[in-house]
Amino acid sequence: MTASTGTATLTMASAINAGLRRAMEDDDRVVVMGEDVGKLGGVYRVTQGLQETFGDRRVMDTPLAESGILGTAIGLAFAGYRPVCEIQFDGFIYPAFDQIVSQVARMHSRTRGAVKMPLTIRVPWAGGIGAAEHHSDSPEALFTHTSGLRVVSVSDPADAYAVIREAIASDDPVLYFEPKRRYHVKGEVELDAAPSAVRAMDRARVVAAGSDVTVVAYGGLVQTALAAATAAQSEGVSVEVIDLRSLSPIDFDTVVASVERTGRLVVVHEASQTGGLGAELCTAVTERCFYSLEHAPVRVTGYDIPFPPAKLEKFHLPDMDRILDGIDRAMDRPNSLQDRGW
Repeated sequence: MTASTGTATLTMASAINAGLRRAMEDDDRVVVMGEDVGKLGGVYRVTQGLQETFGDRRVMDTPLAESGILGTAIGLAFAGYRPVCEIQFDGFIYPAFDQIVSQVARMHSRTRGAVKMPLTIRVPWAGGIGAAEHHSDSPEALFTHTSGLRVVSVSDPADAYAVIREAIASDDPVLYFEPKRRYHVKGEVELDAAPSAVRAMDRARVVAAGSDVTVVAYGGLVQTALAAATAAQSEGVSVEVIDLRSLSPIDFDTVVASVERTGRLVVVHEASQTGGLGAELCTAVTERCFYSLEHAPVRVTGYDIPFPPAKLEKFHLPDMDRILDGIDRAMDRPNSLQDRGW
């Protein structure tokens, strides 16, 4: 079975599968490994059919040992392979933290460039599906703080397909965060698109143009931000929405150009606020755009708590109303903080 060609309507899960398949066809050094990725095809069936096509020496079921998965992948990368590891759920990545931070991220620098780590770590990530504990974490800030790693997120099938191929082709280690709530959303995917001179995973993209306020989001919250932009438009507020895509390094050129036009910034993510990626974005934009800002940057995030039980997650995750409230704060319109006397 070969990868499809042309344009296809795919779910995000199917788009990632197609990207993996194309990468494996193009380069026999690409191997896929993880818990249940082979015979089962992954918990979310993202790797379904790959072992049937490429065999169990290229699509390998592993023990339930994330540190072992990453340790093995480091050895494979040393030997010239391009391993793709799946961490079955976001909250399972912590046993592999030492391998990722102490080994994967440092190897290129440690060897003065002699050793590459062309290793992709796929992470089904974040909330919105009513899952159990350890199944809805947003640990991206732990890795954006770690020099030597690329960290990316995707928000739709077309990006999912392009970015997984770019991540596998990269000589740098890449953490590839897949928003679980978006796995079954469909979109058009150009399967034959030629590689761009500017890689999708390096650049943020403006997904809705606006002139009054810039909203920066990534992953599953991009569509929520777009819904908020549509609602704000009905009240006469023009919102520019940016899908960050690359969480490390951040494409500040695109964000700064937008904020210099709008004068206002709202950053949205579902991870906890304190020490989150929003803090870095707000600080860096303030340093670069201080004289263009009409209001202090605003963060709309998850709360500083462990991810709550499934029945309570809707109160934890930023939704359209909370994003609209953040836009109102940036626009000096009536908002929830004023109700508290702030």
